[in-house]
Amino acid sequence: MAGALLSISHLRKAYAGATALKDASLDLHAGETVALMGENGAGKSTLIKILAGAVSPDGGEVHLEGRAVRLASPRQAHQHGLRFIHQELNVVATLSVAENIFLGRAYPGRFGLVDWRRLHAHAAACLASLGVSHIAPTARVSRLSVGDRMLIRIAAAFLEDASAPARIFVMDEPTAALAGEESQRLFRVIAELKRRQCGILYVSHRLDEVLAIADRIVVLRDGESRANLPAAQATKRALIEAMTGRENAEAPPPAAAPARGDVVLAVAGLEAPGLRELSFDLHAGEILGFVGLAGAGPEHLLKALTGGAAAGTIAIGGAVVRLREPADAWRAGLALAPRERRSEGLLLTQDIAANVALPHLRRLSRLRTFLNRSAERAQAIDMGVRVKLKASGPRQKTRTLSGGNQQKVMFARAVAGAPRALLLDEPTRGVDVGAKFDIYALLRELAATGAGILVVSSDHEEVLGLCSRVGIFRGGRLVEIVANEDLTPHALLARCYGEPRGG
Repeated sequence: MAGALLSISHLRKAYAGATALKDASLDLHAGETVALMGENGAGKSTLIKILAGAVSPDGGEVHLEGRAVRLASPRQAHQHGLRFIHQELNVVATLSVAENIFLGRAYPGRFGLVDWRRLHAHAAACLASLGVSHIAPTARVSRLSVGDRMLIRIAAAFLEDASAPARIFVMDEPTAALAGEESQRLFRVIAELKRRQCGILYVSHRLDEVLAIADRIVVLRDGESRANLPAAQATKRALIEAMTGRENAEAPPPAAAPARGDVVLAVAGLEAPGLRELSFDLHAGEILGFVGLAGAGPEHLLKALTGGAAAGTIAIGGAVVRLREPADAWRAGLALAPRERRSEGLLLTQDIAANVALPHLRRLSRLRTFLNRSAERAQAIDMGVRVKLKASGPRQKTRTLSGGNQQKVMFARAVAGAPRALLLDEPTRGVDVGAKFDIYALLRELAATGAGILVVSSDHEEVLGLCSRVGIFRGGRLVEIVANEDLTPHALLARCYGEPRGG
């Protein structure tokens, strides 16, 4: 432990008899980036919660600079110099950028009043530390993109506190919502933090990213530390095998593209915020992907299809429908899995069964009045098996699940209604390689049974591995739909930039 900023030894934690950690150990030194990897449910989130003072371990020790500590609260973790950047966007949309950066901190004051000038100046300095100049401290967060909201939460971690200087930064999937240039800003900040002799514990499912920025990689599997190796000696194959126990779990499982059937979803002349003159067809048995640069339009597509359109027509199974809100889309046979599972997709305080049942309550109710709890439970069990959900049972609270299993709950809900079309927004964002394999296999299975599947994703390799056709957005318009024949990620990106021959 000598010389280590942080040393974790043999941590153990169980929830209601279910083991989350059973032997987790790692060291983090000054000026070092250690990547913590593992499948969803491997114990990464529990380890982070222990470091943050949100959860008490059942056993094991945490040492900071050689001294044993008990982190009994988030305040204690902060006082010990730990800072946390989480993948979930914990922002207050109605407040300004500066107010969000200061969430949980005392505002600078003068004569008993908030000193707004100093507040905005401190916020601007935090943003500048990331190289961010396009976000005004006075801007309302509700008007910002998802990527900019994440930059705000990252900037908050760099707010100076003279009484408790930051020494260790714990980053949990910080680039999940960031575009390429935004991620590069963060990586430059990480390099500067290392220069200042801070330590970075970096959690990510992105193998290329981890191999590029980490000094060492620690792999958790089933709550145990299974590997600890220099990043320079690691390979994708070795990491996947260490995390999952099987090889090639990251790639979409090979399968012949199903023959296209009848049109299940026809969109013509759709107008919506961020979109203009949108028209396309989705066929039964087809997986159709949509891509574009940040702000190009695909991020607005699914909201437009589920009640956000101002003009145009949507036909499902040949019949034109009027969709005023998401509930109308569900009733018409469109099932949605949104991008932000925690804020837009799930009721975290409710159990798995309630979340799966949410859009299907009429079918599960007696006389359309009394919910049939047995039917609700049976549906959750059946769908849980189908999506390979890892949980103690249908009554487990959704907030206690790992991110990948929360994502599977959303898929279970969508599949339960036997939809004509499945609408997916970043379906594997923040999901580990093993859960990705399960999701890819499920999508292949659904397409083979005749469902049409629409995928919006910023992961071009994922789109090319899954989709038979790919739609390209530029400037809010769908400029072309191309067959996925010998396309490469480079060629697809070139089309997004308007260079159809691949630059």
